[in-house]
Amino acid sequence: MNEELSAFFDVPVGTMMLAIAFPAILLPTPNRLITNRWITIQQWLIQLIMKQLLSIHNTKGLSWSLMLITLTLFIGLTNLLSLLPYSFAPTTQLTVNLSMAVPLWTGTVVLGFRYKTKMSLAHLLPQGTPTFLIPMIIIIETISLLIRPVTLAVRLTANITAGHLLIHLTGAATLTLLSIHSMTITVTFVTVILLTILELAVALIQAYVFALLISLYLHESA
Repeated sequence: MNEELSAFFDVPVGTMMLAIAFPAILLPTPNRLITNRWITIQQWLIQLIMKQLLSIHNTKGLSWSLMLITLTLFIGLTNLLSLLPYSFAPTTQLTVNLSMAVPLWTGTVVLGFRYKTKMSLAHLLPQGTPTFLIPMIIIIETISLLIRPVTLAVRLTANITAGHLLIHLTGAATLTLLSIHSMTITVTFVTVILLTILELAVALIQAYVFALLISLYLHESA
């Protein structure tokens, strides 16, 4: 069991790169005037997501639409594909999530200090703060700003990893109980099915939350 769990996190680099690149195959570019049902559903879903992500932005903020929808679809499809048997989830690796979170967060900070310098500095000191608390509040707000990319990456990693491990352990328990009692295996099998359905929802929700938080950071900065 311990060897199986260690293999869950020990993945070759080639496999990781293939898993990251594969979701792009599932989103074909429409090249016909009359599209099929898959393309129609794809476009409807993209418009729905964009409406939610860009509802807080002004006209200038609409320029981030392509990046936000690409980020949402990439994370969502990667999470969904990782639920297939004998597949790998790149979003269970903290390094992969940090490589997405850190550049995006850095961009929001740079834009904030470039276009909204006073407002960005004002976020470090809330209005009405008592004088004797000013140094402490500035330190706390600075730390909260610096850990934003870490919280983004850790949130995504923890949620996806926890779901996969739970399904893995429950499936292993089902195989172990196979020869013990038929009623027991029925209960554990139903549990695996329910956990898989829950993980489908978590995969999509985490992709949306990641992109939504980036959208909120951009709204504060630009």
